[in-house]
Amino acid sequence: MSKPLRRAVHGILLLDKPKGISSNTALQQVKRLFNARKAGHTGSLDPMATGMLPLCFGEATKVSQYLIDCDKRYRASMRLGITTSTGDAEGDVLSEVAVKDMDPAQIEKVLANFRGDIEQIPPMFSALKHQGKRLYKLAAQGIEVERAPRPVTIYQLDFCGYQDNVVDFDVHCSKGTYIRTLAEDMGQQLGCGAHLVALRRYAVGNYTDQRPVTLDELESLRRTDNGSALDQQLLALDSGLTHLPRLDLSDNEARRLRNGLRLEQAGLVGGELMRLYCPGEGFFGLGEQRPDGQLASRRIFHFPV
Repeated sequence: MSKPLRRAVHGILLLDKPKGISSNTALQQVKRLFNARKAGHTGSLDPMATGMLPLCFGEATKVSQYLIDCDKRYRASMRLGITTSTGDAEGDVLSEVAVKDMDPAQIEKVLANFRGDIEQIPPMFSALKHQGKRLYKLAAQGIEVERAPRPVTIYQLDFCGYQDNVVDFDVHCSKGTYIRTLAEDMGQQLGCGAHLVALRRYAVGNYTDQRPVTLDELESLRRTDNGSALDQQLLALDSGLTHLPRLDLSDNEARRLRNGLRLEQAGLVGGELMRLYCPGEGFFGLGEQRPDGQLASRRIFHFPV
């Protein structure tokens, strides 16, 4: 029996990734439910983590990098007194010390040290590469390599509670921030060590108020009417790009950009990326102001979005 043909699906789905599976496993399950030809995720969540995972279908994969580069917001919990090989509850225990009652003021003082621009050493259990090999694969073989510190920004870091050696905190951070590493570094400054025991991502870039949909909800919708109810969960391609300035063009100007030509546009900031719209189609691509003052296309979408 031949497999059903995959269908063209375009849009962005905000998935509530469950605990215990990888981001890629979640992606493949959703792709199967939609019977979609093409899909990708926008930066992985660890299997232990839950929460918002934007999935891009079809032409939306062209904007996935811009979502990967967005800032993120998390709610997290770290256990004091225990360090692990992975920095979270899934690793082997490396050290354990007794923790005396911690003064919340002391915790707040340490958190203050991590607000703003900081540097992190990426964990070995990560998807970064060293000489073409994923770090987590090297770590699984017991190999540790030197990693250069990387700059990240912690826009907001709030102390939310402390009980039974577990510190709850809320963080708004730039791309590339490892919350596991943040927990380890804060535990080190507290003098007792720490590891992450819970992590939930609740916002990605401009997606701050939307509720992500669960796998169970998608399964239920799939059983309802075989596809159209699922498609109603998809967001428009430009929904995650509202932080970029908007530029409205005529149909003729849009046609020129689609054909690879450039436009003379006064008053734009050189190098700035912007959303492109025209009356006939609405949002149709991304453009960039070149140093010579001309507007050039960066990404063009090939279907009505």
